[in-house]
Amino acid sequence: MRSAPMTRSPFRDHDYLRLFTAQVTGLFGTGLTTVALGLLAYELAGAAAAAVLGAALTIKMVVYVTVAPIVGAYADRFPRRLFLVSLHLIRAAVVLALPFIDQIWQIYVLIAVLQTASAAYTPTYQAVIPDILPDEREYTRALSAAQLAATMETLLSPMLAAVALTVMSFHWLFVGTATGFAVSAALVITTRIPNVTAAAEGSFRERITVGLRIFAGTPRLRGLLGLNLVVAAAGSVVMVNTVNYVRDVLGGTQSGVALLLAANGFGTMLIALSLPRILDRLGARPVMLTGAVGLLAALGSAIALSFADSGDWRRAAAIAVWAGIGAGTAAILTPTGQVLRRSSRSADRPALFAAQFSLSHVAWLLTYPIAGWLTTAAGFTTTWVVLAVLGVMGMVVALRMWPRHDPEVLTHLHEVGTIDPARLADAVRVGDRYYRHTHAYVIDAEHPRWPTEGRRSVETVAA
Repeated sequence: MRSAPMTRSPFRDHDYLRLFTAQVTGLFGTGLTTVALGLLAYELAGAAAAAVLGAALTIKMVVYVTVAPIVGAYADRFPRRLFLVSLHLIRAAVVLALPFIDQIWQIYVLIAVLQTASAAYTPTYQAVIPDILPDEREYTRALSAAQLAATMETLLSPMLAAVALTVMSFHWLFVGTATGFAVSAALVITTRIPNVTAAAEGSFRERITVGLRIFAGTPRLRGLLGLNLVVAAAGSVVMVNTVNYVRDVLGGTQSGVALLLAANGFGTMLIALSLPRILDRLGARPVMLTGAVGLLAALGSAIALSFADSGDWRRAAAIAVWAGIGAGTAAILTPTGQVLRRSSRSADRPALFAAQFSLSHVAWLLTYPIAGWLTTAAGFTTTWVVLAVLGVMGMVVALRMWPRHDPEVLTHLHEVGTIDPARLADAVRVGDRYYRHTHAYVIDAEHPRWPTEGRRSVETVAA
């Protein structure tokens, strides 16, 4: 059997290395800001700090859902390097302003600006990487590195903040964060980032919905929507319920909370490190569906655990459940960029990544309140059953929408006169009305519908 060709590390590409370093610096800066913002809210609001933070997080989610598609629709109109640098500098300026505020409403305004810049930056950055790393194997390893970086930020940012707070006021965390964003901007400005050919002009509504139309028209992306719901259903248990479960049920301390969160991060890290070779062999669909099965199994285990009244074994079982949620999440999120890249041409990629960014946060916007409010009203068992039902629904959608046979290259027909003949140089004429064309198929202006067997339309038809 012939061995697989050696794949170069993406970090040998200096442009990608600088961009990745800028992203990691920005991630850790955001983590430090999260800690400092909580302390600032307590300083200004006292006992009402939780309500202030809850409102700030709600603003963040609403901005992520609404802003990302708009930015994605017009990101191809700007030089991408300058755009990314500007967003870093905006975030630095906002963070520097936070220590000087003295009113609650000012937190909300600055958080809205900060998260708007983040909602613009993240999908734009994600859309740049496939253009810098066109090799599929290198790109797959870059996706794993990005997932690992996000996990390490979640684990290490609170620890770094705790160490820093032993020698300085929390206000200095904002200064450190702003410095990090400035360093990130400097790294990006020294990076060669190819601009893309702007997509065809259209109305405002058409441009902000282009990513959504690609999602709606591409079977594998409709399946991805279901997987987004599975991730949010299981992830909400970790993000929302960890503190109360450890303190109120297990009788643990803050270190117990940290232990469960660390277990979740360890599960994510373990899978993110091992996925590149697995993805090379199996492809995205089986890996992501396996991750979804793992998340549903972890939710089922959490429900069973919620029935236990006592026993020291519950702590070890909870560690395993939380690690399982981390592993399943990584198995779905890490290949997502690969799926998006495969489903779009370069000009539409920013809009598609923005649509995924927005749609995935819609799922979280649904599951966060359930995990929070329903737990308070009905307890962990009822809440986790409801989340598990949502997860099963997402899994069913993924299985039904994402076909097992999902080739990248499709043969289809174009009716004469519906497409620029120059684009059909390698096509074969079929009778008087059609050209038969074979290429990597994505939804775009010239291919508005997915070709299906026996379906005939003005634009395309399955061969």
